Amino acid sequence: MLFEPLLIIELATLGLCAGFLAGLLGIGGGMVMVPFVTIILTNRGVAPELTVKMAIATSMATIVFTSISSVRAHHKRGAVRWDLVKKLAPGIVLGSLLGSMGVFSLLKGSSLAIFFAVFVGFSATQMFLDKKPSPGREVPGTVGLLGAGSVIGFVSGLVGAGGGFISVPFMAWVNVPIHSAIATSAALGFPIALANASGYVLSGFHLAQLPPYSLGYIWLPALLVIASCSVLTAPLGAKAAHKLPVKRLKRLFACILYLLAAYMLFKGLTTS
Repeated sequence: MLFEPLLIIELATLGLCAGFLAGLLGIGGGMVMVPFVTIILTNRGVAPELTVKMAIATSMATIVFTSISSVRAHHKRGAVRWDLVKKLAPGIVLGSLLGSMGVFSLLKGSSLAIFFAVFVGFSATQMFLDKKPSPGREVPGTVGLLGAGSVIGFVSGLVGAGGGFISVPFMAWVNVPIHSAIATSAALGFPIALANASGYVLSGFHLAQLPPYSLGYIWLPALLVIASCSVLTAPLGAKAAHKLPVKRLKRLFACILYLLAAYMLFKGLTTS
């Protein structure tokens, strides 16, 4: 299964698309990767209870590499708010470990699929409506950012996304310019992904029914191929974010997310 040509093509295509979206929209690509990795694992006979969990964990692990590539491109343009990164990161690490090592291992795969579907549906709606923040709202203090970071890290750990679907709207809500919000979200993807991936390895390390080439809940073939391809296109997405009409692209992408959310909801409701 490791060197199956069709598998490599599927994972490479997914990686190229996810990397571009990570750079373009600051979403880490997880919202796309999780449903498709779930399908790939299901088609290869992995136990239904494991497919969603492994897809979430593997998606998150790839973001470790995607975020580095993406944030370098944004940093060169001076768009990253490193002051916000430093204040959000501690809460993100705490929330991520709580989610990936605690709640994630206790929940059933079907429950995670349903939670993922609801979260993606909500995120897609927020993206489609593109609500504007109140002009008088300001970035909260250290305590507020610590709390916000904890929520971002925790939810990210349950859905396998880099946190962009929470951090970008949050920063836009407190009047951080959208391009800076996207760039800063890309930078936050690294601590989110690293903390969560560590938790997935530790919480799944004892399981005996995992497929070959697994490290905890992380499926290494997918991690290797997707990460290798996503780092190629993440800088292209970051470059495009400063040129393309991001608002229109977000609405189009929101429609795609509704379809992916519907699939994961179906998966959750039909998995015993």
